[in-house]
Amino acid sequence: MHKIAGAGLAGLLLAMAAHAEPDALAKAFGARETVMSASLSPDGSKIAIIAAAGGRATRGYVLDAVEGSTAKPIMATTGKPENLTGCDWVATDRLACNIYGTTRYGDEVYNFSNILAIDAGGGNVKALSQRRGSNALGWDFRGGSIVDLLPGQDGVVLMTRSYVPEAKLGSLVEKRQDGLGVDRIDTRSGASRRIEQPRPLAYNYISDGQGRIRVMGLWDDLQTGFKARYKFMFRMAGSDKWHELSTYDSLENAGFWPVGVDSEKNVAYGLERVDGRDALVSITLDDDMKREVVFAHPVADVSGVVKVGRNRRIVGARYTLEHGEAVYFDPATAALVDALGKALGGKAVHIGDMSEDGQKALVWAGSDVDPGQYYLFDRATKKLAPVMPDRPELAGRTLATMKPISYKAGDGTVIPAYLTLPPGKETARGLPAMVMPHGGPDSRDQWGFDWLAQYFAARGFAVIQPQFRGSYGFGEQWLMDTGFRSWRTSVGDVADAGRWLVAEGIADPARLTILGWSYGGYAALQAQAIDPTLFKAVVAIAPVTDIGDRLRRARSDGSYYVERARLGSGPEAEDASPVNHVDKFQAPVLMFHGTADRNVDVSQAKIMQSKLRGAGKRSELVIYEDLEHSLVDSDVRADMLQKSSDFLLAAGR
Repeated sequence: MHKIAGAGLAGLLLAMAAHAEPDALAKAFGARETVMSASLSPDGSKIAIIAAAGGRATRGYVLDAVEGSTAKPIMATTGKPENLTGCDWVATDRLACNIYGTTRYGDEVYNFSNILAIDAGGGNVKALSQRRGSNALGWDFRGGSIVDLLPGQDGVVLMTRSYVPEAKLGSLVEKRQDGLGVDRIDTRSGASRRIEQPRPLAYNYISDGQGRIRVMGLWDDLQTGFKARYKFMFRMAGSDKWHELSTYDSLENAGFWPVGVDSEKNVAYGLERVDGRDALVSITLDDDMKREVVFAHPVADVSGVVKVGRNRRIVGARYTLEHGEAVYFDPATAALVDALGKALGGKAVHIGDMSEDGQKALVWAGSDVDPGQYYLFDRATKKLAPVMPDRPELAGRTLATMKPISYKAGDGTVIPAYLTLPPGKETARGLPAMVMPHGGPDSRDQWGFDWLAQYFAARGFAVIQPQFRGSYGFGEQWLMDTGFRSWRTSVGDVADAGRWLVAEGIADPARLTILGWSYGGYAALQAQAIDPTLFKAVVAIAPVTDIGDRLRRARSDGSYYVERARLGSGPEAEDASPVNHVDKFQAPVLMFHGTADRNVDVSQAKIMQSKLRGAGKRSELVIYEDLEHSLVDSDVRADMLQKSSDFLLAAGR
C-alpha cells in the first residue's frame, strides 16, 4: 500500500507503528463519507446514490423514494484508477453517470473522465463520451459534461464532447473535428446530432435550461500557447450569432465569469470583483448588455450560487462569514430552506435536487457535530424522511464543537479562526495542540463537520484552523499577492495561531504541533523558517516544497503563466521554498504523498525528503501508490491518521 523512507527519531517512531493496523478510531474517521452524491428522478419516485465502498471503491445504487426502501446496486468502480463521482437522471428510468480518474504516464499525471448512461435497473449501458480512434493525431482526456437535461424530453441531453483530428498514412479517410463542441444525445440508443461545432479554443458551454446554448467560454488566443485570459461569448434570444460578453484575466483575477443563464430574465449570472470583493452580477443577453450587481456582501466574497430544479435555475448566492450562508432572491426557495432549517434544529441545509414538478426535494443537512445526511422532503405531505447518513461509522459517537474565534497576529491584525476542543471540554488547559492551516492558499475553512479536525480532537488535541491572510472569502486585500509570494505574512499568521494557543494556556508548549494538506502542508513546513522552536513536530500531506521545480514541470502546461504569477520566480521563489530552509529545521517531519497527484506532484515531497536527510534532519516520507491529491481511499486515510497521531503524540513526550 505504501513505502516508508527516512531515518532518525522520526524513523524510529514511525517504524514502531509501521506494521500496526489502524485502530477503531482511525478507521471510523478515515472512512470516506458514504453518500458522495444523491439525485432524484424527474417524477420523484426514485433516488440515485453514489456511495463509498471499501478502500477506494465506489458504488452506484438506486432506491425507491419511500421510507425504508432497499438500495439496489447498479454499477461500481474500483478506484484503480476509475471513480464514480455522480449521476444525473435523464429520464424517470435512466441515468447518466460520470466516471473520473487520475493516472500517471511517464513523468506526467493526467486527469480523465467519461460519461456512461445506464437504466435504473442496471441494464443498457451506453458510453456517451466521444471515443478516440487509433489514428488520433493528439489526445484529449476530457469526457465532456451534461450541460442541459432537457426537461420533459425522454432520455435526451445536451452534452459537451471533445474531438481530436484523425488521419492514417496512405488513406484518404480523415476526421478534422478539433476541440470541444456540443452534441444532442439520445442516451438510450447512443444516437447523436451536432449542436455546436467543435472549437479548438472552447472549454465550456452554458445552456439556458431550455435546450439553447447561450454562452460559450474560450481560452483567449494570445499566440503564446499559454492560457491566462478567457473570452466569453453570448447569443441573443432567437439568434445563432455570437457576441462578446466579457473577458476574464486570471493573472489579475479581473472580469466577469459567467456561471449560469436565466432564460426568463434573459440574463447571464456571473461572479465579478466589485469594490474589492467578488459579487454576483447579471448581464442582459441583448444589445444593451445591462449590467446589475445582484448581490454583494460588505464583508465577504460571494463564493458561488444556489441552483435548483432540473433546469438548474439560479436562485441565490453563497458566502461565508463564521458559518456558510446564502441569500435567496427566489421567495419560494428561501421559505423552503428556512422551514427545513427550523425543522432540523438549526442545521445547515442545502437543497440537492428536485423532481420536475418541484413537489419533492432531496435535502442535505448537517452541522459541526453532525456529519450530515440526505432527507427526502414531500411538499404535499410536509414529510421529511431520512435517506442515508453520510458517515454511519460515527453514529453514536460524541463529536467536538467547532467554535469561531479570533486572535491577533504579530502586527496587530485580527485573524479569524476555528477552535475545536476535545469532546466534552468547554475550556481546556495544557493540552496537546495542533495548528491546522487549510489548502489553497486561496481557499478557506468554514463551520461544519471536518473529519481531520474531529479525529485529532477525539485523540485529545485542541485544534485551531486559522484563516490566515491569503485565504479566500475576505476580499481582495486579504488575498494579498497570494500565500506563496506573501508567505512571510501568511505563514506568520499560521505561526501566530500556535503562539495564541500557548498564550491562552490551551496548549502545552512542549506538545504544540502543526499539520496541513497541500498549501497547508507547505505552511507547516515553511513555519520552520519563521520559528523552528515553536512546533515540536510537523506533518505535511501532499505539500508544495520546491517552487522552482514546480515551475519547471509546469513549462509544458498551458497554465504556466498563471502558476508563475501565483508562485513567484527567481530569488523570490527560492526564499518561498521550504527546501531552501532545511538548515533551520529542528522539529521532526512526517510527510505523506500519493504517486498519482496532479495538483502537487510527488516529486515535491521526494525532493524535500532528500534535502532533509542530506542535512541530517529527522524526517519520514510515506508514499501511497496510485493515489491522487485527496488520497481518496478509506484504508489509506485510516493509515495516515494513525501514523500521524502516533507521531505527533510521541514527539511531545
